[in-house]
Amino acid sequence: MAKMGKTKLDSGWLAARSTEVHLDGVQLTTTHPPSAASPPWMEAVIPGTVLATLLKNNLIPDPFYGLCNDEIIDIADSGREYYTFWFFTTFHSKLTSNQHLDLNFRAINYSAEVYLNGHKMILPKGMFRRHSLDVSNMLHPDGQNILAVLVHPPDHPGTIPPEGGQGGDHEIGKDVAAQYVQGWDWMTPIRDRNTGIWDEVSISVTGPVKIIDPHLVSTFFDDYKRVYLHTTTELENRSARVAECSLTIQVTTELEGSICLVEHLQTQQMSIPPKANVQYTFPELFFYKPNLWWPNGMGRQSLYTVSITVDVKGYGESDMCSHLFGFRKIESFIDSNTGGRLFKVNGEPIFIRGGNWILSDGLLRLSKKRYQTDIKFHADMNFNMMRCWGGGLAERPEFYHYCDIYGLLVWQEFWITGDCDGRGIPVSNPNGPLDHELFLLCARDTVKLLRNHPSLALWVGGNEQIPPKDINSALKNDLKLHPHFEYLKENGKGLEHTSAILKDPSQYLDGTRIYIQGSMWDGFANGKGDFTDGPYEIQNPEDFFKDNFYKYGFNPEVGSVGVPVAATIRATMPKDGWQIPLFKKLSNGYIQEVPNPIWDYHKYIPYSKPSLVHDQIEPYGIPNDLDDFCLKAQLVNYVQYRALLEGWTSHMWSKFTGVLIWKTQNPWTGLRGQFYDHLLEQTAGFYGCRSAAEPIHIQLNLATHIIQAVNTTSEELSEVAIETTVWDLDGMCPYYKVSEKLSVPPKSTVPIVEMKYPKTKNPKAVYFLLLKLYKVSDYSIISRNFYWLHLSGGDYKLLETFKKKKIPLKITSQAFIKGSTYDIQMHVQNVSKNPEYESPLYKNNFITRQDDQDFSMTSRGKGEVGLVRRIYGLFSWGSEGVRIVETEGSDVGVAFFLHFSVHALRSDRKEGEDTRILPVHYSDNYFSLVPGEVMSINISFEVPPGVTPRVTLRGWNYHVNHTVH
Repeated sequence: MAKMGKTKLDSGWLAARSTEVHLDGVQLTTTHPPSAASPPWMEAVIPGTVLATLLKNNLIPDPFYGLCNDEIIDIADSGREYYTFWFFTTFHSKLTSNQHLDLNFRAINYSAEVYLNGHKMILPKGMFRRHSLDVSNMLHPDGQNILAVLVHPPDHPGTIPPEGGQGGDHEIGKDVAAQYVQGWDWMTPIRDRNTGIWDEVSISVTGPVKIIDPHLVSTFFDDYKRVYLHTTTELENRSARVAECSLTIQVTTELEGSICLVEHLQTQQMSIPPKANVQYTFPELFFYKPNLWWPNGMGRQSLYTVSITVDVKGYGESDMCSHLFGFRKIESFIDSNTGGRLFKVNGEPIFIRGGNWILSDGLLRLSKKRYQTDIKFHADMNFNMMRCWGGGLAERPEFYHYCDIYGLLVWQEFWITGDCDGRGIPVSNPNGPLDHELFLLCARDTVKLLRNHPSLALWVGGNEQIPPKDINSALKNDLKLHPHFEYLKENGKGLEHTSAILKDPSQYLDGTRIYIQGSMWDGFANGKGDFTDGPYEIQNPEDFFKDNFYKYGFNPEVGSVGVPVAATIRATMPKDGWQIPLFKKLSNGYIQEVPNPIWDYHKYIPYSKPSLVHDQIEPYGIPNDLDDFCLKAQLVNYVQYRALLEGWTSHMWSKFTGVLIWKTQNPWTGLRGQFYDHLLEQTAGFYGCRSAAEPIHIQLNLATHIIQAVNTTSEELSEVAIETTVWDLDGMCPYYKVSEKLSVPPKSTVPIVEMKYPKTKNPKAVYFLLLKLYKVSDYSIISRNFYWLHLSGGDYKLLETFKKKKIPLKITSQAFIKGSTYDIQMHVQNVSKNPEYESPLYKNNFITRQDDQDFSMTSRGKGEVGLVRRIYGLFSWGSEGVRIVETEGSDVGVAFFLHFSVHALRSDRKEGEDTRILPVHYSDNYFSLVPGEVMSINISFEVPPGVTPRVTLRGWNYHVNHTVH
């Protein structure tokens, strides 16, 4: 008997260009199968694309390196046959009587012919649809099965105009496929248009009855005390007999470790006619005060495991499926005060601060590990929403799994963009894709694939465009809300108190989350579809706080710069790309940055906007080399994005309901709009966002110079105080003030006091401002915010001479090691002293939020390793001894812009070689310490086999890597 359940087919694949294989699919899977990776066959990347396979075999240059993408032939020039590929593998499965085997393709691009042991099947067109083939009668009697798949590119790959453009010539919009592949203003064209088996391939073994697409829905009553779980599933009887079934649903929650508590266990009996598909709805399950799922920053992401099993009389267990599920209710409506769309989760308003997401990798080398890093990075920035842009993907279940784990709400768009579907230049495809039924089939299948994830917050028809009328009407009807989830503005509640007999909500296609027709409609941008999102370039930081910066309540796209660190430039470009932009002085006094051709190719956004915004790097001094430019760019990145989010938050609920930054990362080595680069190194903008978006925050309004306290939580903040200190470049503290006995209401931004410095006598031209919000009772820090500022009309050029100061540091570290995973605690102290400043807050003992977790990469693997556990309580972790490193220096002052990095310790290191270990999770980075101050930083990462890591520290006053662990 074959083992029940799913087996992934993700290794052992071969690939070959179809024009180089002179056999048909029947021959390949019977008499002439390829035996090894010898020409024309090569090792294949599955899941992945044709380009990913060619790159793995060194048959193309890396398209993300320098100008190499121009060396790869585009499908418009080669023809579709050039990127039509065979993929080949084998698997073992031998069934017994009444067993069935499905061959599953979770997605391919764009169509395919499948051959199994000489039998031919067709995978119809469409990039976003699942294919499940019952191949039980095609299996070889000895259990050795041969599989070949011929994958064809999209029907309309289009051409790339010389000037590039948004979506090339827009031909890709005729297909139901990702549109970014023809290139955008942030992306070069993908030469194969993402042709390939780009998502999971598996086989699954069942008995005579199969479970298909269960739908889980929770309803809430009595202020979330009474909760019901509704479940409907499709069942298919593949046998020629009536199946007498026992259906069991079990709900469990994990306790410490791997111990599970069974919350509910229910079994129902039913009969299924032969060869029939039926829909079955379980009696609802009652829960009293279950643990709710909350978005990041609002509470814990409590998840339950819901398992459904079908047993067939005379056979036994026939099929089983399991889902992580979170009890939560999402409501959304247009706020009458701001005109912006407002979201509520479990009855609590949530101020949206998040980002736009394209996809993880432009060659679709998608993996669970990469997704975990991507999503955790967003949670670490304190974001609470990600928008899956309509020109990209319907994101994969693994993406949503980690959004469930880390509490990121998801806005999922379907595959419509204004550029490719009727609003681009030139106007094209005004009626959207050619096959509307195919579009709707893919949309409905996507809904079934993703609907059980608590993180999924809303469906949107398209980016800056609405779908064609018939598609839009169908989606509105298919995704209409169940009455329980409709928000009644009159009383602010749903239909929880009605006695009407309603259709079970799990019988809807979705019914639990709203459908919006387009990204600039119905509470987003101006709500009417006009191009009122943006802007997308550098801004004066103080402008974000001004009343006239943005007119509407919810901005779905506002973007800016994103230069990575110098090491990433060197790792992704030849030396010609290491040349920094030319700073060209214009007659009007503004600077125009002229980038080198490689930066221009990688879509560099300058740090100036002549006639509107003066260059933001120049005030620190014209950079003299790549390291200098990238370091100063990080200063600007931090200031720019912190100001963006603080500016929006300063108008929370009075003017705005939310903002999404365009964008958080790049699916290739782009040079704009990112908080971490394609190699997974964070920019300083990452930590500017992390500071600004914390749930409770202290900030300086850069337009009014009023200190504001922000409380996005549902509880009043009382018995708190604010310490304000100003520090000059000589380490003196010319301004000190404590504002005591403060309280901050929930869901509010409160002005506290005007910042009097630098209105005092003899202010310093450049100075540092440190704000600390803390509990009066024990001096624990709730929020800490550090600014560097200059006088009006001035600049930061004095920081150049400040670089020469040698500020002594003491770094104490201890590493906890488990296998290849390191978790290092760093305590960094500025040991220089200012005798005139004594504060009980110097230790920076931060209060732990109730929903906080530690920063270990392995600490949130729910569904795989159990509940989140503090690593220091685990006996299985080894510990190194405490290490202490002290840097030389006798000056007193601020240790400015310190940042850690982790490298592989290698004796044979070549000059210019990138030794960084990535990704690394830091609890903070790009931080500064005033005299006497201490900061604890947690660093978590995995090391490759045989590699010894070393942790280094650099900073504005520290020009070489100091090895600190």
